[in-house]
Amino acid sequence: MLILSRKVNEKIMIGDDVVLTIIETRGEQVKIGVEAPKSVKVFRHEVFEAVQRENRAAAVSSGKLENLPEIQPPSA
Repeated sequence: MLILSRKVNEKIMIGDDVVLTIIETRGEQVKIGVEAPKSVKVFRHEVFEAVQRENRAAAVSSGKLENLPEIQPPSA
């Protein structure tokens, strides 16, 4: 793990197109600005973990066809 020390308004480059900027420090908290292309997904770690858990839960199948909703043609 690379560990860096930065001051307010200093930046960190990740690759060619992701920029992290230290916006503010207050006590034990740090505000970080993230500039990245729309194709780069940026999540707080706890949100990423929650999304992964939900995706895994949604992918589990009970294997019972009666749990599927009935498919009906649209009414005319």
